[in-house]
Amino acid sequence: MTQTISYKNKKISYSTYGQGNALVFLHGYLESKEIFDDFAPRFADDYSIVLIDLFGHGHSTYLPQNITEMAEAVLAVLDHLHIKKSFWIGHSMGGYVAMAALANFSDRLFGLCLLHSAPFADTEEKKINRDREIALIHAGKKAQIYQNHVPNTFAKQNIDAFSFEIERAKTIAKNTDNKGIIAALQAMRNRADGALVLQNTKLPFIYVLGLKDNFIPDTIMDKIKFPQHSIKIILEQSGHNGFIEEAENCYSEIKTALRSSTFLL
Repeated sequence: MTQTISYKNKKISYSTYGQGNALVFLHGYLESKEIFDDFAPRFADDYSIVLIDLFGHGHSTYLPQNITEMAEAVLAVLDHLHIKKSFWIGHSMGGYVAMAALANFSDRLFGLCLLHSAPFADTEEKKINRDREIALIHAGKKAQIYQNHVPNTFAKQNIDAFSFEIERAKTIAKNTDNKGIIAALQAMRNRADGALVLQNTKLPFIYVLGLKDNFIPDTIMDKIKFPQHSIKIILEQSGHNGFIEEAENCYSEIKTALRSSTFLL
C-alpha cells in the first residue's frame, strides 16, 4: 500500500510489504517505484520491501538540491518506519543515491547493490548531455527526451518482446514533473565521484551489469576497483533494465548473493 510522509514540508511517497531484513529499492531517472512492481515482490517472502519515489518523481513532490539530500530523504522514510539498517538496491540514478548513502551514512547500511549504475562522477560529455536535456524541458520538449530515452534503456534485441513494458515506462516518464526532472538532472550532474569510497568500503557489495547496456559499457568492469566483499552479476541478454529483461535470472542471482556467506542477509 502506498503511503506518504512529510519531508521539509513536501511529500515523499513510499510502499512497504514483506517481512525480514529490509531491502530498499531505488528507481532510476524518469522512473518511479512502480518500475519495480514485477520485480521487488519476488523478494517479499524473505525480506521487508521498501519502495520509494525519489524526489520529484512518481508521487513525491520534494525537489532535492543534490544526491546526498536524496539519500537523507530516503533515511527519513526509513526512520519513519523504524528501520535502523537496510540493504539498498539502486537502479541507475538510484545507484547514485545508494553511493551517497555509502559515503555519508554507511552505518545505516547492511550493504548495497548498484543495478545498472556506476560509482563515478559524470564526465564532461555527460554533463553537457544533462544540460541539453534541461534545455529541452525548458523548451517544452519533454516528449523528445522520454520517447528516445526509454527504448534505449532496453537491449535492441529486446525492444519487440518488451513493447508493453516500454510503453508503461514511457507513461511513467511522461507523468514525471518537469521541475523534478530538472532537479534530478542537476543533482546527477553535480554529484561527487564515489569510486574511492566504494573501493575502501568493508560492506558487502553487489554489482549488476547488462552486457547489452547502451549506457554502461562492459569495459566499466576494468575501471571499477571493487571492494573486498563484492559479487559481480553479468546479465548477458540485458540492456539497462536487467530486472525487467531478465527478471528471473536477475532475482535469482541477487537472492543467491544476499544469502551467501559474504552477505548472510
